[in-house]
Amino acid sequence: MAQEQNGIDLETSLGYLIKEASSALRVAMEKALRPLDMTITHYSCLELLSQRPGLSNSELARGTFVTRQSMNVLLQTLEQSGDVSRAPAPTSGRVLPTQLTDQGRERLVLATGAVRDVEERMLADLSEADRATARRILRSMKASLSDG
Repeated sequence: MAQEQNGIDLETSLGYLIKEASSALRVAMEKALRPLDMTITHYSCLELLSQRPGLSNSELARGTFVTRQSMNVLLQTLEQSGDVSRAPAPTSGRVLPTQLTDQGRERLVLATGAVRDVEERMLADLSEADRATARRILRSMKASLSDG
């Protein structure tokens, strides 16, 4: 008598495959960013600030999937290294808006190139139609799991 399978079949589980792909992407991005003395969170923070200048610590933490405390430590480091600047005093409440410096923008250009190369390697075997389908499917999965 065959034993009944109670677990998830990892060979066919889309969730597991997405996690594996996510882990592989993270490892490749970390490797690509390491020569720039940058982490994925560092890069993500600079990218977010490039697209949305003035974000607060909390907004950056949400956008980079880290805690507010971790983001505060990172912002202090980025400020000390000259990649970002923050207002000396809160502009409203306790919020210290953050901006990229010229140095931060220059480092972001290098990091963006490294990350783009990783993404292109990941997508190399996919046609443009396949890429569009993948984006649509992943957005749908995300929406299905999102609150509200």
